[in-house]
Amino acid sequence: MSNEVTILIHKTNACRLLDQKKLAYTLHEYPVDEKHLDAVHVASETGQNPAKIYKTLVTIGDKTGYAVAAIPANKSLNLKAFAKISGNKKVEMIHVNDLEKITGYIRGGCSPIGMKKAFPTFIDQAAKQFDTIFISAGKRGLQIEMNADDLLLATRGQYADISVEQ
Repeated sequence: MSNEVTILIHKTNACRLLDQKKLAYTLHEYPVDEKHLDAVHVASETGQNPAKIYKTLVTIGDKTGYAVAAIPANKSLNLKAFAKISGNKKVEMIHVNDLEKITGYIRGGCSPIGMKKAFPTFIDQAAKQFDTIFISAGKRGLQIEMNADDLLLATRGQYADISVEQ
């Protein structure tokens, strides 16, 4: 008899979509602290480089509506650059209270994959420097590690220069 312990992780919508598209990924669990849901805290909990942990931000533009940005945990969204790349004159972050209604996800568990609707998605070009990056799996306490090019395929997204140092 083996001493191995099998941990069952319930797959999220994001995982199911990646499975459907036959894209490789690895799931990583981490302890959730309801007071610290930000991506930098996730990096410290998982022992990962914050530049490899990507947070999902949802904006609304004055011309095109909702758009999604995935940027490194240790950076901020450049709203001016994001407006231009997304075809808007101006974008603003959606209110956190609207996040679940718009995406189907809650704060601290919002994935760019598997939202209620497919929104234009932009991945910060810094992701190209790593073999893999981490994004939310669509549930607090669960991250997906995957290749950034595969994330582009899964979201029909594009790379863009959309972040600035905090």
